[in-house]
Amino acid sequence: MNYKTVICVVSLIVIVAGLGCISQPDSTQPGDTDNENNGNSRDIEGLWMGSLEVPGGLEIRILFNISARPDSSINATMDSLDQGVTGIPVETVTYKDDNLRLEVKSIRGVFEGTLKEDGKTIEGEWKQAGSVFPLVLNHIEKTPDLRREQNPVKPYPYAEEEVVYENKEAGVKLAGTLTLPRSEGPFPAVVLITGSGQQNRDEEILGHRPFLVLSDYLTRRGIAVLRVDDRGIGGSTGNFSQATTEDFAGDVLAGIEYLKSREEIDSNRIGLIGHSEGGIIAPLVAVQSSDVEFIVLMAGTGLPGEDIMYLQSDLIARAEGASNETIAKNEALMKSMFSTIKEEQNNIIAGEKLRKLLTDKISNMSEAEKQYSGYSEANLDAQIQPLLSPWMRFFLTYDPRPTLTKVKCPVLAINGEKDLQVPPEENLRAIEEALKAGGNENYTVKELPGLNHLFQTSQTGSPTEYAKIEETISPVALEIIGNWISEHTQEKEK
Repeated sequence: MNYKTVICVVSLIVIVAGLGCISQPDSTQPGDTDNENNGNSRDIEGLWMGSLEVPGGLEIRILFNISARPDSSINATMDSLDQGVTGIPVETVTYKDDNLRLEVKSIRGVFEGTLKEDGKTIEGEWKQAGSVFPLVLNHIEKTPDLRREQNPVKPYPYAEEEVVYENKEAGVKLAGTLTLPRSEGPFPAVVLITGSGQQNRDEEILGHRPFLVLSDYLTRRGIAVLRVDDRGIGGSTGNFSQATTEDFAGDVLAGIEYLKSREEIDSNRIGLIGHSEGGIIAPLVAVQSSDVEFIVLMAGTGLPGEDIMYLQSDLIARAEGASNETIAKNEALMKSMFSTIKEEQNNIIAGEKLRKLLTDKISNMSEAEKQYSGYSEANLDAQIQPLLSPWMRFFLTYDPRPTLTKVKCPVLAINGEKDLQVPPEENLRAIEEALKAGGNENYTVKELPGLNHLFQTSQTGSPTEYAKIEETISPVALEIIGNWISEHTQEKEK
């Protein structure tokens, strides 16, 4: 999703103004490819890579893998390298008179370009969601190495097990990975809870796999870790599009029950680590289950979702150089949209009102203002639909503070100083005030210097930096989390 309209760290729709991410398609299974070819398909066979430069300064590397079949027809797939999305089928390939057209229907994108005389360059444009971006593809010999330096390399010094369990109440099967130290158990354990947007067990985003890195670090320190695919992605079943934050809390409760069934796990030392929206979910679970012994909130929120939206939009727009006038107009538009969503519960009527509102507003916007609003006339339906989802309706109005006042277990709340998606000052203060008001005396609140929403060491904190930064999670953040959990699980053991 567009980071301007949610607090998640993963993008699930299409290229839009700002973060400019490409979604995981509905299916990565190869389908039939339509071809129209009166040129030599061997001319374009091979790997072709280029960088999309989208508003906000972010570059996303796109790779097309084109191969010629014996019958001279052409097959192609697309990878978004910096987003970790690979094997997207290119359903339609047309190559005539040195002109190449690649249509990727699953993400509603099209590349059109011309092969230059040197045979090593295809100059063209990428079109998606009503936006057009220059894209020059260069022929390369092999796919770039995408492994981030912090990603652990097998063999691991601990056990790793693929697991499946059920949220019986929701009828959802959840698939994940359980990592267990090789020392003598039973072990303390944590469940990792992803941020908003449909994410896999590694919370994979822009080439980074933060939950893989975090689970590896903690397991090496003697803590068992369960990380899980969100419902409807990877090995997990269920309908993600109809689920709310409360539904995801139910999935986490099922994970706790699963850990309690394992003899390697000390059921008196089970905790939760939630990132971003996961930091909203963890307190919800903690007040429902006495089995939760501690929670760690990584960029969790302490304010209602609507307030987060305004703060986030303002900070990110300023980081991208938007004027005060543009920021003010964007906030006014957001307030009008959110009022419509909250006041009209019928999705059809709300959708019609949003369409009229956006059409009227967009027609009076400059190109810069359109860029920072994230909306365009060409694809309004696709942009309106997520705003009316059950998740968004819940998120806009949910205030985490009443729940936080009921949390009695130990809490570690951390935020990066340069987090522009969940601003640290406002949210850490709200979290601390709520915990204190509820009488919780065992909590630690820390703002970590120089870190962004992903807990990377960053220059500005802008989401446009996420893919460019080699670091996945700051070692400082890892150590703070690991030390705090070790201290609290040792106390429990005594």
